[in-house]
Amino acid sequence: MRNVFAPVIGIVLAMWMGADAWAGIVLNTTRVVYPAQDKEAVLSVLNNNSSSILLQSWLEADGDGARELPFVVVPPLVQLPSGGRQTVRIIHSGAAMSGDRESLFWLNVQEIPQASERENVLQIGIRQRIKLFYRPERLAGDVELAPGQLRWSLPRRGVLNVLNSGPYHVTLVDIQLLSGGRRVLQQKSSMLAPGQSVDYDLHEPAQAQSAQLNFSVINDHGALVPYRLSSGGWSKGQAQPLDS
Repeated sequence: MRNVFAPVIGIVLAMWMGADAWAGIVLNTTRVVYPAQDKEAVLSVLNNNSSSILLQSWLEADGDGARELPFVVVPPLVQLPSGGRQTVRIIHSGAAMSGDRESLFWLNVQEIPQASERENVLQIGIRQRIKLFYRPERLAGDVELAPGQLRWSLPRRGVLNVLNSGPYHVTLVDIQLLSGGRRVLQQKSSMLAPGQSVDYDLHEPAQAQSAQLNFSVINDHGALVPYRLSSGGWSKGQAQPLDS
């Protein structure tokens, strides 16, 4: 009997492999926010497979995953029957963390299929990776207002700049810049860390007097909130939510 286990990173590849692989494990959220005053953060995982699996969960630091992390993930490994649901808990160890800005970590949740009794079976293990934001108490400003406080500018020819001077991470989706009716920038996604400044190269130069910026922001609940910066607002450089 030969059995092959092939871990697959990411949902997109799992979709390509077929509907059975896509069924996999289902998380009840696309991101986890851990307020520092809470004892723990939790998420729920559903086993949507037709058979039992092992569920493995762990955290990684943003950038350098080798350093020791100030969290414990419980349970790190558990058997989950078909149709079963498991609560995964993230508990802060009490180690010192930055108190004036959010910290970003990555939560990995992976299914490990049980060995198949059939020969020559390729088994697909889906690993999902979502953001964990550790949020200190009493941060300056309101997280819901953070996207509108980004500072956008056209500092030089062919470049769009954005500065996040606040203490929160801001995740942008579908960034588009129109100038004179022409799309000069289309960026699928971008995440701005606290204090980060990012330059986006334009397809062609843009003039502030004829430029319109459109983008969406993913909020704490995973919902998309659209924003716009019209030609008359570049002097201040702050976009406004379209539902305001």
